[in-house]
Amino acid sequence: MLTAAASRRLVTGALLVPTVAFLAVAFVVPVGILLKLSLTEPAGPLSTYADILGSWVYTRVFRNTIVLGLMVTAIAVLLGYPTAYMLTRLKGFALTLAVYGVLFPLWISVLIRTFAWILLLEKHGPVNRMLVGTGILDAPAAFLFSNTGVLIGMVHVLLPYAILPIYANMLRIDSRLMLASDGLGASPWRTFRRVYLPLSMPGVGTGAVFVFLLSLGFFITPALLGGANNMTVAMLIENLVNDRLAWPLAAAASFLLLAAVLALLAVTARFVKLDTALEAR
Repeated sequence: MLTAAASRRLVTGALLVPTVAFLAVAFVVPVGILLKLSLTEPAGPLSTYADILGSWVYTRVFRNTIVLGLMVTAIAVLLGYPTAYMLTRLKGFALTLAVYGVLFPLWISVLIRTFAWILLLEKHGPVNRMLVGTGILDAPAAFLFSNTGVLIGMVHVLLPYAILPIYANMLRIDSRLMLASDGLGASPWRTFRRVYLPLSMPGVGTGAVFVFLLSLGFFITPALLGGANNMTVAMLIENLVNDRLAWPLAAAASFLLLAAVLALLAVTARFVKLDTALEAR
């Protein structure tokens, strides 16, 4: 007869079977096929990886993708931190309205939002008309098909992924700590810098990891808002598959991107506890 602990483990294992089976069929098997494809080049099993790592064009695309991801992450965190703090100060209907404002973009297709930015950022669009009309710019700026347009579009899409972890972490900060700091004579800035900011850093780290990982695989927004000089790894893979029909090269590029993501997760897991940072009170 099974003990209560063994029964619980058995039930837990049975509940995990459908998820594990789905992941095996929908993820593990295709990834295995992709890995096999990346090793089928006639020049040798690792020749595709050598071609990518030895080409300045491909390495430049990988470098641009990482730099773009870092810039998007930095901007999203800088914008998301005060927004998350504002959410912790709100109550009742104001909080509900603000949370809906953060979550609502997630319910709209990325493609629709990107097309909306094309209309907003075009040469004669409302953004340029406002900047020229207020005298900030003398002539319309080239926001589209540039790094600026890509940054704006990606930050808009990924900003909620920075706000929500930071907000969840801020909810766990005991407000009595700030009161104690104030009672000991610390200025508001010193209290923020020495007490509140360190306690909120796990949420900042979690949000930064989420945004950066998602930005590495972004395709639609850079493809529509960027130009030839703004190619990302996802765009490179699409080009290798559809235009050049170089499937082994595309598979190798995919695995190099996957390796970069796994390496980043392995490093950040030592410093950022994703599970605890996402727990809200």
